[in-house]
Amino acid sequence: MAGQGMPMWDGTTRRDVLPAADLAVRDRLADAARDGNWYVVLQRLHAQPALANSPRPGGASGYAALHQAAWHGVSPDTIRLLKGYGAWSSLRASDGSRPVDIATQRGHRHLADLLQPQVHHPLPPQVLAGLQQQLHRLLHYRADGGTGQDPVGRLGLRLPQPEVLTELAEPVLWFPIPGAGGFTVRLEGNELSVASAPGTGGASEERVDRVTANVTSLAEGRSL
Repeated sequence: MAGQGMPMWDGTTRRDVLPAADLAVRDRLADAARDGNWYVVLQRLHAQPALANSPRPGGASGYAALHQAAWHGVSPDTIRLLKGYGAWSSLRASDGSRPVDIATQRGHRHLADLLQPQVHHPLPPQVLAGLQQQLHRLLHYRADGGTGQDPVGRLGLRLPQPEVLTELAEPVLWFPIPGAGGFTVRLEGNELSVASAPGTGGASEERVDRVTANVTSLAEGRSL
C-alpha cells in the first residue's frame, strides 16, 4: 500500500472536504493547542500521531501543535513528547515561521536549542527553494494528468515543504491526494525522487520523476 509506514504530509486545508467526525477531531486538537491544554493535545496525538503536523483546517496561521507549543513557551518535556509523536521542527507556518522562530520572537529562550531542527541532510537555502518550486509545479502537473481538473489546486492542498525531509533520518514522506492517489517524495542527495502512485492523475501505474533545484525530469524522458 502506497505510503504505508512513511511520515505523511497532511495537505488538507479546506473544511468542506473533511467528514464531520474528522473535522471535529482536528478542531479539538487545534483548540487544545491554542489554549495550552497539553494533556488533551498529547492524548489526541497518542491516538492519531498522523495529526502531529496538521494545522487547523481553514485556519490562517498554519500553526501545528509544535508552533503553538513554541508560542506558549511550554516545558522542554512537552516539546520532547510532541517531537516523539513526529512533530517536525522545520515545518513552516503560513508566514514562514518555524517553531524555533516563534519561541525566539516571544522570548522563550529555554526552548531555542530543543526546537532547533536537527538536520541530517543539509542543503543550502537556495537549493531548498528551487526544489520546492519545482516540486510544487510537478505535483500540480501529475495530479491533473491532463484532465484540466487539478485536484491539488481544486482542493486547495498545502503542498510539501522539502525542508522537512532534511530533518528525517530516512528522508521520505507520503503526500496523499484525497480520492486521487498520491506521491512518495524522497530526498536523494540534492535531488528529489517523486513517485506518483497508480491512480494519480488517472495513470494506471507508478511513475517516478526526478526533481533538481533547476529542472524536473519526467519519467517519460522529457523535462517539465
